[in-house]
Amino acid sequence: MPFTDCSTDVPTVLNTPKHDLVSEAKNNVCLAVEKLQINFTARTTYSLHSSQHTDTERLESTRSQISRRIIHTNAANEHLNSPRWHIDLEPWASESRSLEDEARRFLDYITTPQPIGTNSLNTNRDSDPEGPKGPWAVCMDPKYSLTHRIHSKNCRVYSLGLGMDDRSLERSLAKSGCEVHCFDPSLKQPHLQQAEMWLHRLSVDWRDPNPAIVAQHQHASTKKLATILNDFGHRQVDVLKADMESAEWKILENLILEGVLDSVGQLLLELHLHWAGFEVGGDDPSVVRYWFSLLKELEHANFRLFRFHSDPAKPRLFLHKNVLNASSAYTLGWINTQWRPK
Repeated sequence: MPFTDCSTDVPTVLNTPKHDLVSEAKNNVCLAVEKLQINFTARTTYSLHSSQHTDTERLESTRSQISRRIIHTNAANEHLNSPRWHIDLEPWASESRSLEDEARRFLDYITTPQPIGTNSLNTNRDSDPEGPKGPWAVCMDPKYSLTHRIHSKNCRVYSLGLGMDDRSLERSLAKSGCEVHCFDPSLKQPHLQQAEMWLHRLSVDWRDPNPAIVAQHQHASTKKLATILNDFGHRQVDVLKADMESAEWKILENLILEGVLDSVGQLLLELHLHWAGFEVGGDDPSVVRYWFSLLKELEHANFRLFRFHSDPAKPRLFLHKNVLNASSAYTLGWINTQWRPK
């Protein structure tokens, strides 16, 4: 906006001639314009300062929001990366929270394989055109990696148990070219190579032994699977077979919480249902809910049930009772559908 030049100072005099009145009028106009200019400048300056103040406030507010988001993101990442202390329990099968309802859901789940393929390897597979009938079998579907790993001689198998009499599957896989390690604390020697397999005097537990106890016993024979993998320098296991005589629930929980199952391609697991299992507490419905939640954790970890086996000769005991005519033991085969060995 243009402004009139009011730099000339014109005196104001009353009762003066017309030319003086004109000068006085001019002077008054200049004063008025000068006031307008001053007011406009002041308002403009205030507006600029106010705008700058508003921008500063907005900037600080944005910075504060970003900082809060970073804090929340870091907290979320720490939560994701931090070790888990317990599994997530599934909702109750029904509002009644009865043993029968929990047992029905659990039994339906473990006896309903999810279709992922038709080929399996088992010791008596040649005598059964419809598939293996024995308790232990691995998935040999070509779209999963085990077949290729066996052909390339990169297959590794871990077999966990106590005094196992039946190592037919292990021997078959060893003859196929797999590196097989059997862990059995009842062995007399710490390490032994036998029939193309390695035997180790070790037992897998859901916790490592107390260091004080280890110091007293030179040959500690109980370790977590993660510790054994680290000690052996093994990052991945193609097949993990486990018959842990009622310790399977706590061991499975440990494998889930520590993320060890990410290193496993197939999990062959015998479940013992005649009692709750070592260090599994709660009333009967709570125990079965816990069992079911553990197996659902496998599913959340991209494992799929490809087969189950129930021995008809086993007693019909489910938590010391006859519940839905359930067997006291089931052997399940799970495959990690997202497993990509390196």
